[in-house]
Amino acid sequence: MFKIGDFSKLSQVSVKALRLYDRLGLLKPARIDEFTGYRYYCAQQLPRLNRILAFKDLGFSLEQIAKLLNENLSPAEIRGMLRLKQAELQQLIEKEQARLLRVEVKLKQIEQEDTMPNYEVVLKKAEPIKVAAIREILPNYGSIGGLYDELFVYFQQQGVKAGSYCAGIWHDCEYKESDVDGEAVISLDTEILSNERIKFYELPVVEKMACSIHKGSYNTMVPAYNSLLSWIEANGYKVIGSNREVYIVGGKEQNNDSYVTEIQFPVIKT
Repeated sequence: MFKIGDFSKLSQVSVKALRLYDRLGLLKPARIDEFTGYRYYCAQQLPRLNRILAFKDLGFSLEQIAKLLNENLSPAEIRGMLRLKQAELQQLIEKEQARLLRVEVKLKQIEQEDTMPNYEVVLKKAEPIKVAAIREILPNYGSIGGLYDELFVYFQQQGVKAGSYCAGIWHDCEYKESDVDGEAVISLDTEILSNERIKFYELPVVEKMACSIHKGSYNTMVPAYNSLLSWIEANGYKVIGSNREVYIVGGKEQNNDSYVTEIQFPVIKT
């Protein structure tokens, strides 16, 4: 028999961990002195302790290890738990590999420009949102402002209040000088009737949006677009739909340095 301190040295497992394993029922002492409360372990318990450590090394939680040590668990159930852990670790590897690529791209960008970039890119999920919208072929990008005026007039007529989400959706596959396919959308908490011009619908969820923040006028957004599209390509993504401009702080003027706009592109990994 070994006292807990001696068993800790022998197994190279801390006393704190052994007490935790006891409390969780993973490894009970072989004997507890009824007078002193000292815990005693025996050498025959080392194989079970090593199995606990082996499962822990595979990434299983102590709760999962308790299930794996259950003698009533069938080999098929154990294989199932191992396959689930295998899939979980594979996802983690892929996630970290993508992170490593982003670090490499950032390093390369700083080395080429010899400075920190002006724009940072974040991947995020766009939740579904109910909006009122007008889509039209516009003379140019700045003409989308008139569509918002039309939406606000309609809201007044319907007695509803505009929500906080205001965005422009650009449906063309490339930049155009004229005849731009644009859509003005504003969120609404209250459902309204659609008509020939104004549609009420739900913008669908987008699992991955590559997003960058532009601070400044609408007329100076080209570098932000170039930076974002370069990031998408360099990090192994591709654009899979219409991009959005979310007007966090905006207005009718094209040239206003106080504006804040989030540019978003839906992407998937190639």
